[in-house]
This record gives sequence, C-alpha cells and structure tokens, in this order.
Amino acid sequence: METRSARKGWIVVCALFLMLGIVITARNSIGLLMPYLKEDLGWSYGLVSTAGAVMLTTMALVAPAAGMAIDRHGPRAVYAIGMSLAAIAIGLASAMSEPWQLVLSVGIVGGIGFAAISPSLVSTTVAAYFDRGLGLATGIAVSGSTAGQIALMPLLALLIGLFGWRSSLLIAAAAIVVTAVAVNILIGRRDPAAGPARPGPDRGARPRFPAVLAGLSRQRTFWLLAGGFAICGFTTGGVIKIHLIPYAVACGFPPLESATAYGVMSAFSLAGMICFGHLSDRFHRPVLLASIYFMRALTFLVLMQIPGSSTLLFAFAVLFGMFDYATFPIVASLVASHIGRHIMGFAMGLIFAAHSLGAAAGSFLGGYLFEVFARYDWVWIVSFGFALVAAFLSILIRENRSGGPALAPAGA
Repeated sequence: METRSARKGWIVVCALFLMLGIVITARNSIGLLMPYLKEDLGWSYGLVSTAGAVMLTTMALVAPAAGMAIDRHGPRAVYAIGMSLAAIAIGLASAMSEPWQLVLSVGIVGGIGFAAISPSLVSTTVAAYFDRGLGLATGIAVSGSTAGQIALMPLLALLIGLFGWRSSLLIAAAAIVVTAVAVNILIGRRDPAAGPARPGPDRGARPRFPAVLAGLSRQRTFWLLAGGFAICGFTTGGVIKIHLIPYAVACGFPPLESATAYGVMSAFSLAGMICFGHLSDRFHRPVLLASIYFMRALTFLVLMQIPGSSTLLFAFAVLFGMFDYATFPIVASLVASHIGRHIMGFAMGLIFAAHSLGAAAGSFLGGYLFEVFARYDWVWIVSFGFALVAAFLSILIRENRSGGPALAPAGA
C-alpha cells in the first residue's frame, strides 16, 4: 500500500510540475509583452503594470476560496477550471485593442484562473501524498513554475519575433488546453485525502470556515509567514517578474537577450527550489527562510549595476534565481507542521493572497515610479529594504517539527 501511494504521489508531482511550467510562463508573459504593446498599441508601462496589478489582486481575492475548494473537494476539478480560464484569458488577450480588454482578459479572467494554479496551492496537493521528504517533493513540484520558463520564455520571445504577439498568444492558449487534458489524466480520480495516513485531526477532517478563520487569526506563525510572503510577492512576482525585462530593455539590452536572462533566472530558480526544499527536511526552516530573504535583498544591489554589462545582467539572473521560488517549499512545510494539513489549502490560499497583494503593489509601484523618474532605481532600493524586513519576520518563527498541527478542526 505504501509503495503504491508513493508511486501515485510522484505521478502527481510530475503532473503538477507540468501544469505549473506552462501556466506560470503564460502568466509572467505580461512582462515580455510590455515593449511590444507599447510599440504596437501605444500602451505605457504604467498602464500594463496596472493590468498586472489587477490580475494579482484578483488572484489574492480568489486564492483562499480555491484553497478551501481543494480542502473539501480535491484538486482535480479546481485545476481543470483554473487552466480552462487561463486558456480563455490568453486567447482573449490575443485580440485586444483597448486597455479595458487587457484588464478584463488578463486582469480578471486570467486572475481567477491563475489563482487556482499557484505554487502555494499546488504544495497542498503534494502534502496530501507525502509525510517523509515533503520539502523535496514540494520543491520538485513547484520547480515546474520556473522549469517551464527556462525554454518557454525565450521560445515565446522567438515566436513573437517570428509571428507577432497576437498569434503567439493563441499558440500559448492552445498549449494550456493540451496541458490541462494531460494533467487531468495524470492526477486521476483518486482523492488525495486518502494519501499517507496521518494521526490526529488531520485525517478526514472537514473544519468549518468561521472556526478556521478565527483560529488562524490567533496564529503567530500564520501572520509571520503571511507578512514575509507579502514581501516575497512584492520582490518577485511584482517587481522582477513584471519589470525585469522592461528594465533590461531600458538599459539597452535587446528583448531576446533580456528574455534569455529571464530563462537563466528560471533555471537557477529550479535549482534553488529543489535545493532548499531538500534542506528544509533536515535543517532549521525559519533560519533557511530568513537566509533566502537576506540573500535576495543583496541581489537588488547587483541589479542596480547592470546597465551596459551583459555579465552583470546574467550574474543577477543566476543569483536572484537561486533565491526566487526557494521560499515556497519551506513555507509549505511550516504550514503543514505548524497549522495542519487538514486546512492547508485554505491557509496557503490566504498566505498566497498576501503574496499576490504584495506582488500587485510591486507591479503597480514599479510602473508608477518608472513613469515618474524614467528609471527603476527607486524600485530596487525599496525592494532591498523590504526583503530585509521579510528576513527579520522569518527569524521570529519558532521551529517545531514534532508538535503536530497547531489548529484542530472545528468540533474535534
């Protein structure tokens, strides 16, 4: 039984890896599209950044509900709906000619779909199949969010150069549909709640929403993780994922070289996730999390020096990549041990909502400051300071691997 469960768990990990690879690439393509939208439609970076902020805000609003749906009904239907909406959003974006259409397609429809296909919620599905090696399994599954971009982001840039951004978005939408079918088959019908047996209230519990929300609001670890993750979103999904390519283009690098640097960053993000996921199974997780935020802060000092130097551009891509998504497996592991798997979907949904709101703030602020100063320096300075704050919040978390879930289901 344990062998079959482990085998099924690794099949699910592969499916989640594939799903995140294609969907997150499509989601982050807004940064790649900025120069083309400015040239073709006359849309400013500030306008496109605002649409990105709407998308991230929508994700923040939807993520907790998507997480609770996974807790109660399993991931298969949630992921299928999310990928369908993501494909519709990208398809609609290929025909847009007015700013409101960008906000509607990518910002709202895409925001709803992308909320269901997030690394945070994917980690809850992995946790249903793994007790031992949870950090490593989560790191591998979540690394799909960057692994796909290693090849797909430069490929998308190449397709845009060959066929234009409209046709390229239609190709991306079709790829999401094909991936959705494959993921649906690989996950299968089995309820992940039937995964490895876990003692206590985690097993088969169906907690009530008011009791869960009240319990989380009193959880010190929850607030520390959510606060750090909001800053994580600001410094990654907000300022880097949206503004790195436009910043590199503004520094004189061609779009293809900028997208290639983005792909290099994704490659090292993959390595960072797996490495830190593996380390989280063996070492002090709050210290690991704080070290990631601290090192991320230092990379912004490198980023400010890249104008005129391809070497520094790619050096930043390598360094930032190592500490980009590396937070996800550690945060997921801390939620599983400190809060509990039985409400992990909802808890991770709320924490991801904080991440998305931080990313929305970063996306908007990046575009606003660029429009005001015609340069990104102040964005990187603010990001440097925020990352140091996240490191401080993380070090305040107490390590606790053996205390069991901190919140019991209602009525238990």
